[in-house]
Amino acid sequence: MDENKEINEALEEISEVQENTIEEVVKEENAPQKKKRKALYIIMAVTAVVIGLMIGIATFILCDMNGVFLKTDKNITINKGTPASRVAEILDDEGVIKSSLCFRVYSRLKGYDASFKYGVYDISAKSSYEDIAQKLMTEGAVAESVKVTIPEGTSIYDYTKDVNGQDVTVPGIATLLEKAGVCNKEDFFEALKNVVGEGKVLGSADSEKTYHTYEGYLFPDTYEFYFYDSKECAVLAVKKMMAKMESAFTEEMLKRAKELDMGVNEVLTLASIVQMESGLDTSSMPKVAAVFYNRLKSGGTLGSSPTCYYGDAFETDDGRYNTYNIKGLPPGPLCSPGISAIKAVLYPEENFTEYFYFVTDSKGKFYFHTTYAEQTATINRLRQENNWIYEYFD
Repeated sequence: MDENKEINEALEEISEVQENTIEEVVKEENAPQKKKRKALYIIMAVTAVVIGLMIGIATFILCDMNGVFLKTDKNITINKGTPASRVAEILDDEGVIKSSLCFRVYSRLKGYDASFKYGVYDISAKSSYEDIAQKLMTEGAVAESVKVTIPEGTSIYDYTKDVNGQDVTVPGIATLLEKAGVCNKEDFFEALKNVVGEGKVLGSADSEKTYHTYEGYLFPDTYEFYFYDSKECAVLAVKKMMAKMESAFTEEMLKRAKELDMGVNEVLTLASIVQMESGLDTSSMPKVAAVFYNRLKSGGTLGSSPTCYYGDAFETDDGRYNTYNIKGLPPGPLCSPGISAIKAVLYPEENFTEYFYFVTDSKGKFYFHTTYAEQTATINRLRQENNWIYEYFD
């Protein structure tokens, strides 16, 4: 009996070994099949992604070629001597096309790139690559240009201010453009009235409360303007100056404005006043800005003399810009502030919270004071020295 029991146990062990061996053999035989299936799935997934990307890219290119992305009319300028590769980049930068590379390839394959002309072009919405290329080859307006400098602190209007008891007329942008032969004043104001400003900066302009929506949004700089036609060149000049302001006001500046709880219009408005007060003395601008912030926080008026002159440019001035009469900021900029004035408003002088007054002498030197008594004492001293211009705060 014991022998039979041992024999049975041995047989069971042999049976178990056989079963385990068979399972291992089956697993080994199935392993390559599983690997093959896994590899196949990966290949199929990658193929699907690649096909999807190819379809997406092809769709993008076809849409761009057919002008699907061009929602509005565009006006572009191609300067003399601009290479074909740069033409494609200009079209891309101006939002006419989405891919400069695709346009370059298209124009090269069609043999167009060697025939592009310089000039001024009006590109209609929904224009295809072919439409654009044909314009570049046949419709360029060959025009001469003139260099015009728009000084920092220039208003769109002429205005008169009192300097040492004498009335001095400061020419506005309209006058500067007319004298340069770019366009006449009427066409300039018409262009400024009809243009639509879009973007992070231009979109903040106040069209309801200001005398003119885009006063202060034309960046002061030296430009090359065309002068072949008054109406069209007025539009080109306005758009060019507005585009420069849009790009000059950076994302970092926007972020800083939000930190100060200010909108772009408020920043440009205060910057325009700092600009008119400081003139070319950029080093004093942060302190001037700090004084104005102190006055705003105290609930008083800004009391800025240049704001008294701005309304003189209008037939019916209701005093909305005169900061001797109103509290807070005017509804919009009074001139085109330079980048130094804008930065001064965004980053005013630190540890300057006690100063509420300032005055300049005949050489333009600034004197800052904490009390009106100190301000008066400085003015009296400057008068005795025949070195005083005028007082900024009453």
